[in-house]
Amino acid sequence: MRSHNRLPIRILVKALLFVVLFSIAFSFLMNVPFGQISLYNRLYPGRERFPFGENPTASYNLSIYNLDAMIASHKIAAAEKNADEYRVFVVGDSSVWGFLQKPENTLAGLLDRKNLQINGKQARFYNLGYPSLSVMKDWMIIDQVKKYDPDLIIWLVTLESLPVPNQLATPLVANNPILVNQLTEQYGVDEFEQQAVNWKDFTLIARRREMADILRLQIYGVMWAAAGIDQDYPAEFTPALRDFESDDGFYDFQPNHLQEDRLALGVIQQAVSTNPEIQFMLVNEPILIAEGENSDIRYNYYYPRWAYDQYRGLMQSYLDKLGINYNDLWDIVPQENFTNSAIHMDRAGEEILAERIASILKETTQK
Repeated sequence: MRSHNRLPIRILVKALLFVVLFSIAFSFLMNVPFGQISLYNRLYPGRERFPFGENPTASYNLSIYNLDAMIASHKIAAAEKNADEYRVFVVGDSSVWGFLQKPENTLAGLLDRKNLQINGKQARFYNLGYPSLSVMKDWMIIDQVKKYDPDLIIWLVTLESLPVPNQLATPLVANNPILVNQLTEQYGVDEFEQQAVNWKDFTLIARRREMADILRLQIYGVMWAAAGIDQDYPAEFTPALRDFESDDGFYDFQPNHLQEDRLALGVIQQAVSTNPEIQFMLVNEPILIAEGENSDIRYNYYYPRWAYDQYRGLMQSYLDKLGINYNDLWDIVPQENFTNSAIHMDRAGEEILAERIASILKETTQK
């Protein structure tokens, strides 16, 4: 009788032991790309840009940090490259991804609609931007998508994406320590310490949120495919600041002393030099040049004038020495064409930038 009463307890203990052992065993699969299993590009089309969003019920989208799943949901994962295609990836921050812009009105979307011919081929532009300011994040994406055979990568950068402390703090980078370590080890980038990788973070229990988000992304794909909506477009938004306090601070840099060795310029150098088969165009993206109170001290919320002016000089000198194609387009968009941030533009601002880049491409490829 006692043995009969203990049977449910033994079953429960065995079940719990199985769950624990399975979860631990799952951690050994940390490098298995299960995120590549996707309904996108199979049951419904791939997305025009990477998944990102904080209001899934309105945007049919959400932020995930599994890079395999992000890429698998994008149309590039299934885009067959024809012999007459000149393939261009546009990489950068939220301004490239396109806050408040529909996919066709982002920089990549507008460039794609210009039907440019490059080297006798039809240019096709793909939006591979992702919201956050970190060139390490950009490099991580570039390294993962280069297998889709880009001919040219247009990489938009700004000063805020370069301070060394910013590089590993952005969530997409922080949640991919294995990829970061592989990059820094393989290419000898010494600006950053190796990131800690704890097997406990890769157990089934620890990754349950990640797997649930990947599943949710598949479900939201049904609504996205039907509606074509991948972002919440509010009727009103808070405009970017035009008036500022009398403050010329930029992180903990000393005024008028922007130190080159505290900027992650080596990340750009490594990304370009380790991919010699790909052409790169670096673009210093447009910023809001405010005209309000204390605008003689600050260009915008991000930048005191002294820091940004020194940054422009450092970038031009550094990339010229390396022979990297660099275009400083910081001031081509009027202040009235910026929306909720010092780097986010409205449709007219995006058109100005797209037209200038298209013009540069025509000039440089027709020589």
